[in-house]
Amino acid sequence: MSALARLARLRVPLGFAAAAMAFLLASPTWTTWRLGLVVALAGEAVRVWAAGHLEKSREVTRSGPYRWTQHPLYVGSSVMAAGVVVAANSTIVAVVVAIYMVATLTAAIRTEEAFLRQAFGDQYDQYRRREGVPMTRRFSLERALRNREYRAVLGLALGFGLLALKALLL
Repeated sequence: MSALARLARLRVPLGFAAAAMAFLLASPTWTTWRLGLVVALAGEAVRVWAAGHLEKSREVTRSGPYRWTQHPLYVGSSVMAAGVVVAANSTIVAVVVAIYMVATLTAAIRTEEAFLRQAFGDQYDQYRRREGVPMTRRFSLERALRNREYRAVLGLALGFGLLALKALLL
């Protein structure tokens, strides 16, 4: 397994470590917490929308946000991370989160693209060149749940709950 593939596979445990570090270094105020929550919820909305269109490993999805961006789940994650940075109100947290996001998402994207190219060949290349016909699939909450997006929702709730607790204690 390549170093990129290992880093992609470790992004969840590394995310927990980055979140713990962010919590310890955070200095949230109620103003930064509220603003960060709004930003993070916007990111989660993008993720839910994407997860409600995605049939992982079964096809090259071209509906919903996949019509405009190749990696809407990662776009949503990046917006969520920006919300955490705003809520945490810490330059050090911003640096830690930026390093984590750039390293792990770059690895995940490269690994995922290699898989999709191998699995779907020319169909994926057409999608990348924006030559494929868009799908007309509707959003499905059942699909989003099947893609386990509820885990990101729960993680977001837990993270902002802990930041609220820290804001209360500061």
